[in-house]
Amino acid sequence: MIEFDDYKVKINALRPTLERLGEALKLDAAEAELQKLEEESGQDGFWNDLERSQKVLQRIKQLKTKISGYKKLTLQWDDLITLCQMGIEEQDESLLPELQEEYAAFEKGLEQARLATLLTGEYDNSNAIVSFHAGAGGTEAQDWTEMLYRMYTRWAERHGMKYKVLDYLDGEEAGIKSASIEIEGENAYGYLKSESGIHRLVRVSPFDSSGRRHTSFAAVEVTPLISDDVEVEIRPEDLKVDTYRSSGAGGQHVNKTESAVRITHIPTGIVVACQMERSQHQNREVAMRMLRSKLVEIKEREKLEKISDIKGEQMKIEWGSQIRSYVFMPYTLVKDHRTNFENGNISAVMDGDLDGFINAYLTMQAGKE
Repeated sequence: MIEFDDYKVKINALRPTLERLGEALKLDAAEAELQKLEEESGQDGFWNDLERSQKVLQRIKQLKTKISGYKKLTLQWDDLITLCQMGIEEQDESLLPELQEEYAAFEKGLEQARLATLLTGEYDNSNAIVSFHAGAGGTEAQDWTEMLYRMYTRWAERHGMKYKVLDYLDGEEAGIKSASIEIEGENAYGYLKSESGIHRLVRVSPFDSSGRRHTSFAAVEVTPLISDDVEVEIRPEDLKVDTYRSSGAGGQHVNKTESAVRITHIPTGIVVACQMERSQHQNREVAMRMLRSKLVEIKEREKLEKISDIKGEQMKIEWGSQIRSYVFMPYTLVKDHRTNFENGNISAVMDGDLDGFINAYLTMQAGKE
């Protein structure tokens, strides 16, 4: 049957990609490291150093996921060939829908695994801190900021990642003025780093009784959550610490005490805030982790020798600086201006379907290296 013959050709054409993936994953080295770490975890006194033991167990989990993921793909490829051969030999058309479904799943899994090999940055496997800031435009811009907040939390859920609200400042009438969340999951920062920048919305505003089109802007900042063992010099005299009452949806303790903390790093003008922990002390700890992470990320990205070389970032949330446009009217289209990747299904994008944009960015960056 022609359909089965066509699929056999397509399946065999993916075999070299699968083999190159195995080479890129360096599976022999991964298995050797896994064996060494498992031996360490079985030794007496392993739990005496809790911080080290937790890192070892986390690394073991990552290595097992990498190795089992590749083995799963090779088994899927074998099953596809077997299924295709059965269809050809038995001339059984009823096997075609299953073959089509399994092929699509394999192709998607292979592409995701290939893209993961592009995440070679020092902090790519870190958790991510994603911050949102409304641009000028009042309620319309604040509503757009909340839509982006929802989009990224949906993306996290789609990928089995957890997110935790760190800071949340409501808008005056609707939406949010600013917010920060921590997204926890393997390679969270590596995937989301492409989302840093200005996001532009074009739509008929629900807040305009005249039904006019509005253009709104919001900024998204993505920072890796740096582990505590990375040394960062932050002088106490360079910090301005403010406390205030929480304003977000944080439970019964919100608005009763000045537990929220805002820290300004005076030399760079960088501001971080946290209000979702139970005490001022806890909020300050989280805010300091956010500040440390942001300073280290900027230092590495700008290839600076020391933290004091950072001059601060002035991100203008306005026309001409956007990385991506989301058009709801007069047509529907989301377009990334760096890669030219487009998706006309704007509802799916706002529900967290961002993989096409992320994949296009990672592929583009890999081509530059």
